[in-house]
Amino acid sequence: MAYNPKDYFFYKAKAENFAARSVFKLQEIDQRFKILKPGFKVLDLGAAPGSWSQYASQKIGSQGRLLGIDLQQIRLTLPNAIFIKADFAEVDLTAFLAALPEPQRIMPPFDIVLSDMAPKTTGIRITDQARSLELCELALLAAERFLKKGGTFVCKLFHGEDFENFRSALRMRFESVEVLRPKSTRKESKEIFFIGLRIKT
Repeated sequence: MAYNPKDYFFYKAKAENFAARSVFKLQEIDQRFKILKPGFKVLDLGAAPGSWSQYASQKIGSQGRLLGIDLQQIRLTLPNAIFIKADFAEVDLTAFLAALPEPQRIMPPFDIVLSDMAPKTTGIRITDQARSLELCELALLAAERFLKKGGTFVCKLFHGEDFENFRSALRMRFESVEVLRPKSTRKESKEIFFIGLRIKT
């Protein structure tokens, strides 16, 4: 069957005014594991074009706050969110947030760290998987640094040889680790999502 970028989930996202079809992956994760709640503070890594932020913004409500970061400009305005165009591997997040004016300031710890980060694919499977793992490890470092005790971590990995090693690393840090391939994931995709529940720090 030919690749079809405009599938059922593409049109569903358009109809519901979400920036991308990827929103339904986070929605399924949330419905399964109840990870987003009113008043939460959320760190969204690899946030562009913004559909995860849109969904999370709705779930955390007016008392919640969201910080989205991406290499690309995020062209959304959400009442409880701010967005940074930056390389997360290089930005001093704590210093950046502390320098924001008070109404915009969102300071750690966060209740949840989300990462939908993905590398620019080369078409070389092993290379793409290795780069995906590097981004997951970067996101995990952020979770270790910025999550509150008992907080949640979600990240996307291109499934490969390092799957079990990364799951083992998560199990050392979280009380429970779940793995999900959401129904909206394209058949040809190697994406899989880890959900780390209740960080132990």
